[in-house]
Amino acid sequence: MHITVARETSSAVPVAQVRIAGVLAPVVTPFDREFKPDAKRYIEHCNWLLANGIGLAPFGTNSEANSLTVDERVELLDLLLGSGVDPRRVMPGTGCCAIADTVRLSRHAVENGCAGVLMLPPFYYKQVTDEGLYRSFASVIDRVANDRLKIYLYHIPPVAQVGLSLALIERLLKSYPSAIAGIKDSSGDWNNTKQLLDAFGKSGFDVFVGSETLLLANMRNGGKGAISAMANVNPGGISSLYRHWQATDAEERQSVLDRYRKLFGQYPMIPALKRAVAHWARSEDWARVRPPLVELAGADAAALIDQLKAAGFDMAGR
Repeated sequence: MHITVARETSSAVPVAQVRIAGVLAPVVTPFDREFKPDAKRYIEHCNWLLANGIGLAPFGTNSEANSLTVDERVELLDLLLGSGVDPRRVMPGTGCCAIADTVRLSRHAVENGCAGVLMLPPFYYKQVTDEGLYRSFASVIDRVANDRLKIYLYHIPPVAQVGLSLALIERLLKSYPSAIAGIKDSSGDWNNTKQLLDAFGKSGFDVFVGSETLLLANMRNGGKGAISAMANVNPGGISSLYRHWQATDAEERQSVLDRYRKLFGQYPMIPALKRAVAHWARSEDWARVRPPLVELAGADAAALIDQLKAAGFDMAGR
C-alpha cells in the first residue's frame, strides 16, 4: 500500500483517527446520460486508484464537487465506503458556502471514519476578512463537536478567490490544535508552500501540494504529499515519485510528471482528464461533464490523446 497512514502517539486513539500521507486524487465524477452520478463507474475508478497506490479525496475541485448537491455527496460517500473502501484512505471535500452544509458533510465523514476532510473556505463573498473566515471555520468545528474531526484547509485562491493567510492558520491552530490537521496548497506558488512548511511543518501541521509538479520539492522540505488532479490518470507515476523521492533518479521522475501535466494543461483540466479516462477505459460516457462545463471533443480531444501517446503516456489497466 503506497498511501501511508500513521497513528497519532496516543494508544487510545480510535481506529478511524489516523493521519494520512502520500498522493490523493480529487476523484473525477462520472455522470450518466441524465447527468446523475454513476456510482458503478465511480467505485470502479476509485478501486483502480487505490490499487495504484493513490488515496481518495472525493468531492474536490476536479470532482466537479460544486456541481454536486449535498445529498449526492452523502450518497456517493456511503456507496463508496459501503463497497469496502477503507475510510482511512479517504479525505472527502466538505467546504461549502453555507456553514450548515459544511457541518453536515463534515460530520458525516467523521462519523464514517474518514481520515479527514478537505475544507474550502466560503468562497462566494470576496474581500472577506480573516476574522470572518475564522468565525466560519470555528463555527463548523464547534457544531460538528467531534474530537476525531481532522480538517485539511483548502487554499486555492486562483479559483475560490478567497485565500487563507498565515495569520489565520496560526490562530486556528492555537484555538483548535486537534482539529486543524493540515492544508492543501493549490496556490501554485512554491514560495507560499515553503512559508507554510517553515511556519507550521514541524508542529504536526501536514502540508500537501495541489499539483504533482511540486511534489518533489514538498517532500524534500518536510511536506506530506500531494492532492493532485493528475493522480486520476497517472496514479502509478505520481505514487512512484512519492515512494522514491529520495532516489537518485527523483529529478528525472519529476520531469516526466511535469511533461504529462503540461500536455493536459493545454486544455480545460476536468474535460481533459475525463477524455483521457474515456479513451483508456473505452467508455465514451466517461467524457461527460455537468454544465456549465462542456466536454473536450473533436480536434482537441483527438489532439490530446495523440500527444499523450506520442509522449509514452498510458493508463495501464484502465
